[in-house]
Amino acid sequence: MLRITLAGLHLIALGLGLGAVLARGTALRESASNAALRRAFRSDTTWGIAALLWIVTGVWRVVSGIEKPTAYYLANPAFHAKMGLFLAILVLEAWPMVTLMRWRRNFSAGESAERLMTRGAGRRIATISHIEALLVVAMVFVAVAMARGFGSGHG
Repeated sequence: MLRITLAGLHLIALGLGLGAVLARGTALRESASNAALRRAFRSDTTWGIAALLWIVTGVWRVVSGIEKPTAYYLANPAFHAKMGLFLAILVLEAWPMVTLMRWRRNFSAGESAERLMTRGAGRRIATISHIEALLVVAMVFVAVAMARGFGSGHG
């Protein structure tokens, strides 16, 4: 039952995260407004929660040997590709995460959404968000290939 629960939570995190990062990017492409910035913040929070859930369930699945032995993952080139895509997302996310944390602080202190979003950073974060969404989709295809035995000598 734990195996099914972890796999299910991993997939739920995928859906939440993909929707959230797309919504964040879309909100930041809108005209600057308090409502758009609040939507971006909510979506960013959901993206973060999904990422945490994704990481916890993923690491648990890999190191526990509950589905496949850890050695299966570590020797699988499809798993390496999946982790490479994940690392690309982490690298891309560093600047948006720091920027949005600063924006939250400044917005809470009374700075306007118009001032925060019109510095060009909003559009850059939107573009990065949509690129991250594409990388998540690519991860899905690599994960499906891996689940079907690709890279293990059985696919």
